[in-house]
Amino acid sequence: MNGLNEQQAKEFHAQFKVTYTAFVALAALAHLMVLANNPWF
Repeated sequence: MNGLNEQQAKEFHAQFKVTYTAFVALAALAHLMVLANNPWF
């Protein structure tokens, strides 16, 4: 479908999980920093 064989797709998926986890962690940290600096309650 996308030109990758099964091994390449597994490697891509493994790297994607790491990158996505890092992105979510960074976004969560940024949100917590904004919340600490400017709470809404």
